[in-house]
Amino acid sequence: MARNKEALVLLLDVGPTMHNILPELEKVCSMLVQKKLIYSKYDEVGVVLLGTEETNNELTREVGGYEHVFVLRNIKVVDGDLVDVVQELPRGTVAGDFLDAIVVGMDMLIKKYGPTNKGKQRLCLITNALCPIKEPHEGTKDDQVSIITSQMTAHGMKLECIIVRGVLSDDANKKIMDENDRLLDLFSKNTWARTVHVENLTSLFGAIRTRNVAPVTIFRGDLELSSRLRIKVWVYKKTSEEKFPTLKKYSDKAPPTEKFATHEVKVDYEYRSVEDPGKVVLPEQRIKGYRYGPHVVPVSSAEWEAVKFKPEKGVKLLGFTDASNILRHYYMKDVNIFIAEPGNTNAVLAVSALSRAMKEMNKVAILRCVWRQGQGNVVIGILTPNVSDKDNIPDSFYFNVLPFAEDVREFQFPSFRNFPSLLLPTEQQQEAADNLVKMLDLAPISKEEMLQPDLTPNPVLERFYRFLELKSKHPDAAVPPLDETLKRITGADPELLSQNKSVIDDFVKCFELKENPKMKKSAKRLPRAREENFEDPHNVKRLKTSDSMENMSAAMVEKVGDLTPVQDFEGMLSRRDDPDWVIKSIKGMKNKIYDLVEDSYEGDNYNKALECLVALRKGCVLEQEPKQFNDFLHYLCKFCRGHDLSDFCDFLASKGMTLITKTEAADSEVTGDEARSFLVIKGPVVEEKSLNSAREKRPHVPVAMQSHFCAR
Repeated sequence: MARNKEALVLLLDVGPTMHNILPELEKVCSMLVQKKLIYSKYDEVGVVLLGTEETNNELTREVGGYEHVFVLRNIKVVDGDLVDVVQELPRGTVAGDFLDAIVVGMDMLIKKYGPTNKGKQRLCLITNALCPIKEPHEGTKDDQVSIITSQMTAHGMKLECIIVRGVLSDDANKKIMDENDRLLDLFSKNTWARTVHVENLTSLFGAIRTRNVAPVTIFRGDLELSSRLRIKVWVYKKTSEEKFPTLKKYSDKAPPTEKFATHEVKVDYEYRSVEDPGKVVLPEQRIKGYRYGPHVVPVSSAEWEAVKFKPEKGVKLLGFTDASNILRHYYMKDVNIFIAEPGNTNAVLAVSALSRAMKEMNKVAILRCVWRQGQGNVVIGILTPNVSDKDNIPDSFYFNVLPFAEDVREFQFPSFRNFPSLLLPTEQQQEAADNLVKMLDLAPISKEEMLQPDLTPNPVLERFYRFLELKSKHPDAAVPPLDETLKRITGADPELLSQNKSVIDDFVKCFELKENPKMKKSAKRLPRAREENFEDPHNVKRLKTSDSMENMSAAMVEKVGDLTPVQDFEGMLSRRDDPDWVIKSIKGMKNKIYDLVEDSYEGDNYNKALECLVALRKGCVLEQEPKQFNDFLHYLCKFCRGHDLSDFCDFLASKGMTLITKTEAADSEVTGDEARSFLVIKGPVVEEKSLNSAREKRPHVPVAMQSHFCAR
């Protein structure tokens, strides 16, 4: 069998106690096969049913016994027919014995592969384990489990047990359940087995391992603690984002008689000169470049290789720090796990001693990591101890990447405590909110936690796999609606909402609910409100909670005026009754600044124009519109230098006016050095234009300004 190819036997309980679960079980099994068709099309799968009226297996015919175990499909390479088989499982009529089913599945694997393919054979049992296990002819049930586990270990088989128990009926026998759970736990202790208990159907989708991911190390080498102390470690990925399968271009033009046709389409690119379209530009005549201000700096591949930072492969300890110094939101990218080199006793002892010491002292380690030779970047990360509570699992470390200074976003948000008392919640409103949070707890004490990360599948990927299978059989099929089970992941649980309806109603009564209009761009911050607007009786009357929003909107300005342009601009920005107010306020402030500069006599309006420019800059930072401000400042300076207003640019430079940088707004493309040197370097002089012709389309705004800055 090829490397990383798996042989899987599904052991499915279809007895009477499982009938309410079978519709979801069919979906899970079909999903497993669909993923294998995409990622592991050479895997082999067999299906065995327990709890059927009929009996169909080779052990019954050879030695007798093993009744009510039905081999629905022998071990074969996965295909589309297997999807149809698991989507229509028969309903059994008798109680099933999961030990008999495990033995039948093992017999199928042994007869198929013999002593080969060790470590790549898996049994997956899905049952509720509510039915009693038959007494063996010789020995006890524990002895029978011991014999089975020894055979599984000898042949390198793995066992996965998914115990599905939702809301149990009154006739469920707890004594039988406890005995079955104890027997299944023996498998976990004596061989490679995993047992998962699930209480809801959503968790069932994530409990079964539907995709076989081979463990591949990203690093094998020394964990260098000092120049004289090193520990041999292997590093694996612990969690990594699952991506959509790669979509490729295929062609149906291959001859039908060609059995080994890949149908892949090869794409070749050809570069031609702009001046002479008939001339092909050869690879040695092409060179990449980087934009640097208005210029493009060419950088050859040889120069790029020479300037690259090429650190040596290795993992080095930089030091230790208190765990409280590393905040959870600093973690970046995937999570890796450090384990001692397998078979290296000294490494196992060293890792265990170090992890336990760090755990006892509440310390974490800071590492410098270069996973492979020639890697173009250095990773700084945190090593967290993972002390095992099982004797057969050694201690290890978890590793998370930490951000550099350039990776951190320092966003400043106003505190709710700075709001006027009118906008703060009352005691009744706060109590209603507290009760809502308490009652909608997804991890209640007496029940299983809902939406556990380990048992919750990605609904987007699950829906894609189902549609792909549907599309393979019906090319013209439309996209089906989202499955009800997946809806429980993407939305609130209806049962949980109904149980807490009174709490939700109390919360609704304390607040006025309005329909939220669809906004073109999400608001980046809360509306700002100045306390004096609410406290001064001559300005705005104190508002009632029920009609505060209407009166606030009516009291706010609708354009940037001449007397108080800064206050008008801030008032328009704070409005959230229409998403266009942000656009209107920025556009109005640009017009006002341009008018002040243009109408200035010997600089008499420069101070006021600077105030407006400072307010515009602050507003664009808060609203994450850095390009609006940067482009406007570029144009304004060019315009001033072309119309004998260069002293205004000098005035801005003396006041420290700069562009909005990346550190202030994530969407900005301006670095700190570019911002500091902007007003120092004289820009090119723009062509003299008639102001009258420039304002034909829009009063107070030049045509160039319209084309560059009015679109949001």
